Amino acid sequence: MSTGLKKSPSNGHEKSSTSKEQQEKINEVRRLIGPLPDRLSIYCSDASVARHLTARNWNVRKATKMLKETLKWRSEYKPEEIRWENIAHEAETGKIYRANYTDKHGRTVLVMRPSCQNSKSTKGQIKYLVYCMENAVLNLPPDQEQMVWLIDFHGFNLSNISVKLTRETANVLQDHYPERLGLAILYNPPKFFEPFWTVVKPFLEPKTVNKVKFVYSNDPNAKKIMEDLFDMDKLESAFGGNDTVGFNINKYAERMREDDKKIPSFWTRDSHPSRALQPILTNELPSAPINLQSDSDASDKERAENSPSLAHINLESDSDASDKEKALNSPSDGVNSAGGGGPVDNNVLDSDESRNRAVGTH
Repeated sequence: MSTGLKKSPSNGHEKSSTSKEQQEKINEVRRLIGPLPDRLSIYCSDASVARHLTARNWNVRKATKMLKETLKWRSEYKPEEIRWENIAHEAETGKIYRANYTDKHGRTVLVMRPSCQNSKSTKGQIKYLVYCMENAVLNLPPDQEQMVWLIDFHGFNLSNISVKLTRETANVLQDHYPERLGLAILYNPPKFFEPFWTVVKPFLEPKTVNKVKFVYSNDPNAKKIMEDLFDMDKLESAFGGNDTVGFNINKYAERMREDDKKIPSFWTRDSHPSRALQPILTNELPSAPINLQSDSDASDKERAENSPSLAHINLESDSDASDKEKALNSPSDGVNSAGGGGPVDNNVLDSDESRNRAVGTH
């Protein structure tokens, strides 16, 4: 497949252009997805569909299934409706925040400090992570789709390690934010982090592992790595930069409240960065209710059918619809076909086999 691609192995930055064959696959995914309500239709820009296809190696069937699951998740979780007031308590220690600078490629920077964990609620922590991801996307320039993570391990100890939270985090990022990570810099991770990384790596797709860079401040090459990526006058001193101000929760809260004001217009067709890429599919929804099931369990199926916002939206691919028809015609009334946890595809951290291992350890 022909595609224009420029990539630097040292900084994870890449630019790609869509070939004719890729555009045809994007159009095919959109056809299989069908009409959508406005916000989800806006989400399904060409760029968004292409990210899902990239995460599935441009396999239309797998990408469609993955995108359907994300659309279902967004319709139920409503990440674009989370506001600062909903998660401010999780942000107080600066465990995750968007830096007030970008890297030299214009990518949003999320700073993460695992040692600053201030909550035992996995649900609350994931909600805050989702808010941060949505905010990072909100602040991406029109020509950039990826972000950089700067992970500061200062003060990190064994008590900060949570396999459950790591698994939940990986599930959200890999399932619903495909190809958003450009580079993750793990800055000064302690020696005891290495065994944990060994446990985590099997859940990651090789290309994702390649986006993770270990940087140690006592390494002579560390400064060059950071200088190549960042303006050192803006980069925080914790990462070898010259900015000594540090995180201030009050100033950060002001920034986030201002960003929250941008969200409604961000999700309108006229102002969304993807508007030029996303055609209007239709203003009318199908009259017959069609369920959202895609290898989900029976309870998910029932919730989808009863969902007021998506009861009339077709998010099934042809193959899923065929499977559903066979299930409905089976003597078991389709209960077994829904499965109690059938295989689920991953995205940025893609691997059916790896995901099955993850589900097995839940």
